[in-house]
Amino acid sequence: MKSNVMKRSFLASSVMLMSVAVHAYDLPTVNLGMTSFLDGGLPAGTGWYSQTYFQNYDSSKLMNNQGNKLPLPKTNLKYQVIVEQISYMSNIRVGEKAALGLNFLLPFVSKMDMNDGLNHAAIKAQGGFSDMMIGPFIQFDPIMGENGPKFVQRIELQVNLPTGKYSRDKNINPSNNAVSINPYWAATYWFNPKWTASTRLHYLYNFKNNDPNYTFGHADNIQAGQAFHANFATEYAVTPQLRLGINGYWLKQITDTKVDGEQQKGSREQVWAIGPGAMYSFSQNDHFVANAYFEQNAKNRPEGTRVQVRYIHHF
Repeated sequence: MKSNVMKRSFLASSVMLMSVAVHAYDLPTVNLGMTSFLDGGLPAGTGWYSQTYFQNYDSSKLMNNQGNKLPLPKTNLKYQVIVEQISYMSNIRVGEKAALGLNFLLPFVSKMDMNDGLNHAAIKAQGGFSDMMIGPFIQFDPIMGENGPKFVQRIELQVNLPTGKYSRDKNINPSNNAVSINPYWAATYWFNPKWTASTRLHYLYNFKNNDPNYTFGHADNIQAGQAFHANFATEYAVTPQLRLGINGYWLKQITDTKVDGEQQKGSREQVWAIGPGAMYSFSQNDHFVANAYFEQNAKNRPEGTRVQVRYIHHF
């Protein structure tokens, strides 16, 4: 009997701790390392592109606001995501040096495994289709040097729409059940014809989720905080087809999550990651990219390893 009482007491304590923690795990899924090398421009000019991503994420650490592991028996999170992106760059010009385009992305969480060591009493998760992302963009023409391109850039107004699978009875969902806007600036600079550096800088603003999950009790709505996040990469062409380099990402939440309009102190998320990458170009129209990321200094979110492959095709 004493053992059972202690077990129930520990279970209730763990559930309460996780209830507090998930109030800080509120940011939607964003582009952390999905894009890397030569990100400032499309590789083959105007027309239609398809990009297929496969990503595997593996974490044994769900971190709190102090950057310490949550006090649960286990905090093992593993998932796999397939993302299909369709892009179109038109012949419609913006001034003399840029063109209009449109991006459309649809992610699918094909596998979601969450083990809290308590038979899902503290953390419940599910897979399925995630939120649709759509964004008009302006692609600027490359600035040319004596030996080829020197600089190219793009701006996009990306909007995330709550079209994915969501349940208020789950702590981890493919959908965030809220609209968010996530505009970005992407750029690539050529140090020389073989060596480049790229970055993509995002700002994230989230609107309200009017059906928050059960850990928020009887709250009418939650609003995740604002954040900045960025991808960065540099690579060198060791052959005309093969590029090798390093890639990373960084995320920092800059305002608190709000519950029924009240700021939740200690809810801000952060993480950064770095790792190796490679890109192989079969032709100007077909490219394969592989990236690995090892996360560091996470707060209020998982800390783990992300491995991704991507295939780019220009029709």
